[in-house]
Amino acid sequence: MKGKIVLITFPFTDLTSTKLRPALVLYESEKDVTVVFISSRKAKATSKDVMIAEKHPEFKQTGLKVDSFLKIEKIATLSKRLIVGELGHVGPKLRKEINSKVTKALKL
Repeated sequence: MKGKIVLITFPFTDLTSTKLRPALVLYESEKDVTVVFISSRKAKATSKDVMIAEKHPEFKQTGLKVDSFLKIEKIATLSKRLIVGELGHVGPKLRKEINSKVTKALKL
């Protein structure tokens, strides 16, 4: 499941509510997945985000419909039961960029 883009019930950071949204699976354990939130809101994009542009050669594989941003600062470990479907996956070029940004974000 690692590298797949799924639809999952994602919590707000204050835990007051949830929203069904796409997310990229970074890690999978027996019962849980660690995912990074995906947003299509350009206005909230930061330099830490990874853009997945419609013009990117691997865009179709993702299953996303519009330019989107992986919000590297919004990573969560959630139950696999919250996944309601799969959209697609990231290709090797996107995976390399994502790995680089996640490593920088999590480096101690």
